[in-house]
Amino acid sequence: MNPAVGTELAVPAWQDTTLDPRARADALIAAMTLREKSAQLVGVWVGASDEGGEVAPHQHEMEQPPDLDTLLPHGLGQLTRPFGSTPVDPAIGALSLLRSQRRIVAANRFGIPALAHEECLAGFAAWGATAYPVPLSWGATFNPDLVRTMARAIGRDMRSVGVHQGLAPVLDVVRDARWGRVEETIGEDPYLVGTIATAYVQGLESTGIVATLKHFAGYSASRAGRNLAPVAMGTRERADVILTPFEMAVREGRPRSVMHAYTDTDGIPSAADESLLTGLLRDTWGFDGTVVADYFGIAFLKLLHGVAGTWGEAAGLALASGVDVELPTVKTFGQPLLDAVASGAVSEHLIDRALRRVLVQKVQLGLLDPDWDPVPPVLANADLSTPQALRGSVDLDRPANRALARELAEQAVVLLTNDGTLPLNDRTRIALIGPNADTPTAVLGCYAFPVHVGGQHPQVPLGIELPTLRKALTAEFPNADIVSAPGATVDGDSTEGFAEAIAAARDADVVVLALGDRAGLFGRGTSGEGCDAESLQLPGVQEQLLDALLEVGTPLVLVMLAGRPYALGHAESRAAAIVQSFFPGEAGTEAIAGILSGRVNPSGRLPVSVPRLKGAQPSTYLAARLAQGSDVSSTDPSPAYGFGHGISYTTFAWSALDVMVDQTRTDGEFRIAFEVGNTGDRAGCEVVQFYLHDPVASVVQPVQHLIGYQRIPLEVGERCRVILDLPADLASFTGREGRRIVEPGELELRISASSTEHRMIVPLRLTGSVREVDHTRRLHPAVTVEQLTVEQL
Repeated sequence: MNPAVGTELAVPAWQDTTLDPRARADALIAAMTLREKSAQLVGVWVGASDEGGEVAPHQHEMEQPPDLDTLLPHGLGQLTRPFGSTPVDPAIGALSLLRSQRRIVAANRFGIPALAHEECLAGFAAWGATAYPVPLSWGATFNPDLVRTMARAIGRDMRSVGVHQGLAPVLDVVRDARWGRVEETIGEDPYLVGTIATAYVQGLESTGIVATLKHFAGYSASRAGRNLAPVAMGTRERADVILTPFEMAVREGRPRSVMHAYTDTDGIPSAADESLLTGLLRDTWGFDGTVVADYFGIAFLKLLHGVAGTWGEAAGLALASGVDVELPTVKTFGQPLLDAVASGAVSEHLIDRALRRVLVQKVQLGLLDPDWDPVPPVLANADLSTPQALRGSVDLDRPANRALARELAEQAVVLLTNDGTLPLNDRTRIALIGPNADTPTAVLGCYAFPVHVGGQHPQVPLGIELPTLRKALTAEFPNADIVSAPGATVDGDSTEGFAEAIAAARDADVVVLALGDRAGLFGRGTSGEGCDAESLQLPGVQEQLLDALLEVGTPLVLVMLAGRPYALGHAESRAAAIVQSFFPGEAGTEAIAGILSGRVNPSGRLPVSVPRLKGAQPSTYLAARLAQGSDVSSTDPSPAYGFGHGISYTTFAWSALDVMVDQTRTDGEFRIAFEVGNTGDRAGCEVVQFYLHDPVASVVQPVQHLIGYQRIPLEVGERCRVILDLPADLASFTGREGRRIVEPGELELRISASSTEHRMIVPLRLTGSVREVDHTRRLHPAVTVEQLTVEQL
């Protein structure tokens, strides 16, 4: 008899909804065999059937797919990417997942369903789902509220088709822009990364989807910006830069899962770091969810790190460190783990510990309730007997989604410089040139479905509308004469197209030059996972094309569609305007067109510095004094455009500084106020940024670091008063003894438009004794914006 069915006289304890989730999990653990236990700790990589049948094991390079008939009688922990592995109509995919869940429940004696997870880095990574801007664009908005709204929309779509967990957000802080996965990050400042990522977690979790923080921790700090390369950093950099966004997201976002990083730090792989995954994450921060492996990460303990000699040793090491679930598919947590337990090398207690976390999560998701139903919301009223009739009935790219994607893109595009050429006149002659001028996927990052999976299926339609920049400009400027020429490819070495491009530029009133990246995976692009750069020179012959067009003399507007910042060479001083976007998503070209026409007033700010020199790496604004330009080095890392930079079509005035409290104890709070007004001729949005400078500290500090920010929309002539309450906790750092402290002494608050544009500088002073703080310290200033009345102006 299947215990999950039981009799009408008794409900198994694990299905008793009146019991505490942990008690339900413990009751189930006590009834399970060792093999049944381990089966809940693994996933199987599958692809949904486009005919509505059950999912099938996904073919991939790392492993042969398991035999489901052998595996499923013992149960299954997770289904890996049923929608994200092959193009499938969403309704048919939902039916395929439904039928698979029924098979899984029927096959194991406890009737436990699998948890289905998907990628959702820049939207639900499924065919036909909205492709939002990449996380680097989220950072450029400086708008957590909008990112939270986007995450809520993503979560609703995932939940509607039967998905339970999303593998996002990425909280890696950019340390070297040559790293291929910069596009997946939110930026180079831990406070910006933490606030934006926390908002994403809150939005996703509010829909019932399990958010997964990744990659914990240090992945982005690899040597030379190489994917999976070792990480060499000290304890203070790790604590104060790399870990702080995760800490904020765990405390304020309450995510239910964390994914370990591939990398090792000072010789310790993250997947085998008990002090990180258990000591810090669980014991100190209080995280009580699951830790999942990055794909094949446990096997890499043997294959790449060499800290395990057998698959069983790798499994034991990961379990002992705090990894609960092996993804994407069963390998080390299968027979090798069972053999290790049988030999006494691994304690069954470790399996029970991980299993308890997995089962508690399944209880919380309702998967162990007696009335659990595998039918997802989109199929609740559908006739499931005729699968093909369902095709096209589920829309994962609704108009509301597209409008949200467009709003995000409009707020993320950054205007770096403008000599007055922008906005463009509708009746102008435009030469639209560049490899990204007429390419639909130029707006997408490497984890967008049309790039990540769709590229392997060229015969399948993209599934979403991706207007090219040429199409968007044609719609935005109906009376303009637009001539287009690619000039070059993104990363090719041919200059044969230069002549056509130069001729088009000579006959135009303005040149719009669309340069940047092509997203891809493992060397199949110029940006993306495994697409690291040797330098920050524009790929291919793009720099030569830029220089050739600058020589023509026609005003040139450079538009970047890229996954990382690049050195822009002579464009910095000679371009009429520079518009920077970071893979702005399916509505990105429409947003760019709106900014070129003036329909949209740009308000994006740089989440990463734009370098002046192509080889001055690694460098970010978050650096100590010795990392700045100086006479003792021939390499100057000073940026062309600093972190936080961005300009508008209107102007703003900052005034009326009022320092109410400029001295306080190390457990106190400062208070400062000032006014910001729109002095231009159109509505706009200013982004006020607060940086803290510590001139003398017991350990070397960055010259400055972001401690807060505020987007302030203002109508023409409108002014507001901004009040900042700044707790001393925000001056804390990791001291010589490895503990976080607040020291007495002088500080400097920089009220700024960017990391290089300080509008007001306020001397502050902390008094009293050195104060030790912990993970309960305050993480934010309080920023209050009061609109001024006519009488107050």
